[in-house]
Amino acid sequence: MNNKKYNNFICHIINQDFHKNKNLSFHTRFPPEPNGHLHIGHAKSICLNFELAYLYKGRCNLRFDDTNPSKENIKYVNSIKNDISWLGYKWHGNVRYSSEYFSILYQYAKELIYKGLAYVDHLTKEEIREYRGTLNTPGKNSPYRNRTIEENIQLFKKMKIGKYAEGEACLRAKIDMHSSFIVMRDPVLYRIISISHHQTQKNWCIYPTYDFAHCLSDSIEKITHSLCTLEFQDNKRLYNWILKNTNVSHHPKQYEFSRLNLEFSILSKRKLKILIDNNIIQGWDDPRIPTISGLRRKGYTPSSIKEFCQKIGITKQNNLIEYSLLEHCIRKELNQTAIRTMAILEPIKIFLYNLDQNHKEIFTVPNHPNNPNMGTHEVIFTNMIYIERSDFQEKYDKEYKRLRIGEEIRLRYAYIIKAEKIEKDEYNNIISIICYCDISTLGKRPKNKKNPAVIHWISTKNTLKAEFRLYNQLFNIKNPEQQKNFLSCINPLSLVKKNGFIEKTLEQKIQKYINNDRNQLFFQFERIGYFCLDYIDSKKSFLIFNRTVNLRDVWNRK
Repeated sequence: MNNKKYNNFICHIINQDFHKNKNLSFHTRFPPEPNGHLHIGHAKSICLNFELAYLYKGRCNLRFDDTNPSKENIKYVNSIKNDISWLGYKWHGNVRYSSEYFSILYQYAKELIYKGLAYVDHLTKEEIREYRGTLNTPGKNSPYRNRTIEENIQLFKKMKIGKYAEGEACLRAKIDMHSSFIVMRDPVLYRIISISHHQTQKNWCIYPTYDFAHCLSDSIEKITHSLCTLEFQDNKRLYNWILKNTNVSHHPKQYEFSRLNLEFSILSKRKLKILIDNNIIQGWDDPRIPTISGLRRKGYTPSSIKEFCQKIGITKQNNLIEYSLLEHCIRKELNQTAIRTMAILEPIKIFLYNLDQNHKEIFTVPNHPNNPNMGTHEVIFTNMIYIERSDFQEKYDKEYKRLRIGEEIRLRYAYIIKAEKIEKDEYNNIISIICYCDISTLGKRPKNKKNPAVIHWISTKNTLKAEFRLYNQLFNIKNPEQQKNFLSCINPLSLVKKNGFIEKTLEQKIQKYINNDRNQLFFQFERIGYFCLDYIDSKKSFLIFNRTVNLRDVWNRK
């Protein structure tokens, strides 16, 4: 392949397979468990599987490996389908479920029993764990391991028809309790779960384990290349054992690549659920976590996520990816597509005393300074305006280059003003700043002076109230996944809310985007950052904007 985008070791393997078999019907799949929302790590796998299927003119199935109803939910099924569609991918045929194959999998389990390769065990979960041994000590055989084939068949049938309570019996493979690979020490193949399944309802009370169902489902679907992350490398030994000892007609090939580890982030679904259950985050779509729904709500686009996955590449080396690279990908896109406008997050009032109270000017300003095709919008200028509180400083500081008493500043798209006086309330809080407006400076440099710094502003007669949610890293250390008590690393300033204003002239444009996540609306609030409309919490009467990313590109400067 000449295209660098697909120049990775998996492509080299596939190319060799096509060289050996020019009629190879390339077939892969994306097989999530429906026990949570997808995250950026899943996006890496989604892009790999679907892009390869497109590149090699093959097919990519979407299959839910739904073997544990105690942790699964139909809402997760729907969210996963929505995320994949939002990313722009289409799966081959209908959505598939491992539960569709439960009858077939049951027969394969019986086949192993008839071959003397599986047995019904009555050890408890804790006892099985104890008997399994450790990395340094071998396991020991269960006292139930040497039952006859006929006895195991009868016991397994009893499991199926509900004669045993949950945890009272399970079916285990008979492999080798002294294996150096713990996964091969008589792993559990079937267990009893007395919960209704989201697809099969109460038709079954025994469920195959993920490892048993996964490889056989791949075989049933004629998957040619089973792509997974490195933590399943040892599991491949068990998969191959199952496929070798059952009467399957197709043996998929498994290839492993490194999982995605992202700075300042947790990607474990179990740990993400702990964050939700402890009310540290507000749900699976909280913009502080890198779930696909969280990234979407924060303002990330499908193309920015795909570019990120392409940039990090596919390797066998585990590493911690810089969060700034993810931010670079969305910043690069929004720099081209986001509407430029002004917003005030912490307002302080400016009174331009030399302008009449009825003074009103309308300036037509570009929506993007480098793209005239994005059009223009109007801003209103009057004698009362708001600026950011941080753009005025009362105390003298020679390093401070914005507005202060006796100093000049230029208002973006408008005039140069000079601060002359401060009005305060009884508690010594600044109410307003009295300024002189030099009306001869519209679009002109000041005579015999250096051009002053530029700040943004909004007329008090052109304001629309809004809440601004400033999202920062959820964790205050780079690798919280490594921490035993990851909850102790929470950043208390991961979400800061500000109440301010946007330009009212944008109201009509914004309203049609409320409650419509399929068409996100982005702004670059000048000098502040890139923001998107929160399509879930925003109301027509009260707008909320989420900060997607700040303006400074740290990664690109390295």
